[in-house]
Amino acid sequence: MKRAVYIETTIPSFYVETRQQPSMVARKESTRSWWEDEAGAYDLYISAFVLGELNAGEFPGRSEAIELVTPLPLLEVVPEIGEIAEVYMKRQLMPREDAGDAYHLATASYYAMDFVLTWNCRHLANANKAKHIGIVNAELGLPVPIITTPDLLI
Repeated sequence: MKRAVYIETTIPSFYVETRQQPSMVARKESTRSWWEDEAGAYDLYISAFVLGELNAGEFPGRSEAIELVTPLPLLEVVPEIGEIAEVYMKRQLMPREDAGDAYHLATASYYAMDFVLTWNCRHLANANKAKHIGIVNAELGLPVPIITTPDLLI
């Protein structure tokens, strides 16, 4: 059985990245390389939160980013996900002003995803948050997905 990967919004966004700064180009290349060479080894999933963020964004390639993830299975948004996200925000694990991060992590945790694939290194793929995520998820009786970037999930 393939391991499950929750594709967070920054992945399709960087897949179509147009900025030319070296760090942006590197993330785009890493994302495309992972998508083309590694994605087939996993079961990929998204949520309505991903589609909502992509649809709300204004950036070059937005349509292509949406097309990239539209074929993926959509995880159902159930009330428990909102409850989990609220705990993350109350416990200051995820910021309230950017609640999308809490909902992405809550969805991946609720559905026992093996990985969350993201370029959000401030709130999600942040080594300083990993222990806290583990503690809160253990208290909630939830598994802890490995939160990583494309260049590390090979």
